[in-house]
Order: sequence, then structure tokens, then C-alpha cells
Amino acid sequence: MLLKLLDTIIGLYVMVLLLRVWMQWARCDFYNPFSQSVVRLTQPLVKPLRRILPPLGPIDTASLLLALVICILKFPLLLSLQEHVLFFDKIFLLAGALSLLKTAGTLVFWIVIVRSLMSWVSQGRSPVDYVLMQLTEPLMEPIRRILPAMGGIDFSGMIVILILYMLNYLGMNLFPLIWFQI
Repeated sequence: MLLKLLDTIIGLYVMVLLLRVWMQWARCDFYNPFSQSVVRLTQPLVKPLRRILPPLGPIDTASLLLALVICILKFPLLLSLQEHVLFFDKIFLLAGALSLLKTAGTLVFWIVIVRSLMSWVSQGRSPVDYVLMQLTEPLMEPIRRILPAMGGIDFSGMIVILILYMLNYLGMNLFPLIWFQI
């Protein structure tokens, strides 16, 4: 129970770090209250790293590196708590990188779902809705050019989710032993 809780907390923090990377890449409004919350949650760990590792263009390398390091260290930490043995193997590097990719896919999935649901309720009036629109528009706009809205229904979110499902199945096929563990 405690291990699952710790795994969930680590996974959520990695998602917030990846959200910060994504928000900077998408050039979201950082004066938005939602954006400020993400920055405040991640700033204590990212700020010292940023002195050493500056951003590369629109990519927040400090947050990305921190998310990768947390994903790599998560498996030996959880294994040591479960088995009471601490060791590190090269497979943890691959598992950490795959965990980061899977977490990024999960983050995109939930952001698209939340944006789709909020489009029915708030209709663009919420500060959170504005940030979600800024995040998902670079993913959904190319799909809208190919498949425009039919009958007032936008299918671009559904297509993004189908692409994410296909990528998830690809990960399952390429790394069957690791994919379900991460």
C-alpha cells in the first residue's frame, strides 16, 4: 500500500515536471494562475538545476533532466523498499527512459480528455481552459486541417487519443517485459 502511494506521488510529480516542460515549449501564458501553480510546485527542485543547465530554446532542460533522473531512481528506490536490498542495474536506465515516455503519453492523454470535457462546460472562459487550449492546439490543429469538424463535432481530440493508444501498443510490443512494470 505504501509503495503504491509512493509510486503514485512520484508519478504525479514527474507529470507536473513534464507539464512545465510542455508549457514552456508551447509558450503558455506563465501569468495564468494555473501556470503559476505548476511553476510553484516545481520551482524548489528546478531552480538550483537551472543555474547549471540553462534552457535550450523552448525546451526546459532542467525540468526534463530532473524528470528523467526521478524516473530512473524510482525503480531502485521502490525495489529497495520492497525487497530491503539496494542495487542499481543498467536496465533501470532503460526503464527510467521508457517510464518518462509513458508518463508523457499519459499526461497528453489526460490533458486532451480534460480539455474536451471542459469545452462542453466552460467554453473557454476559465484560465485553466486557456492553458489547456494552448497546450493541445499544436497537437490538434494539424489533425483539424486533414479532418475538419463535421456537424459541429471536433474529432481531433479523439484522433490524438487513438494515436496515443497505438504508441502505447507499440511500446507493449517492443518492450513487453518492462512496459507493464513502469
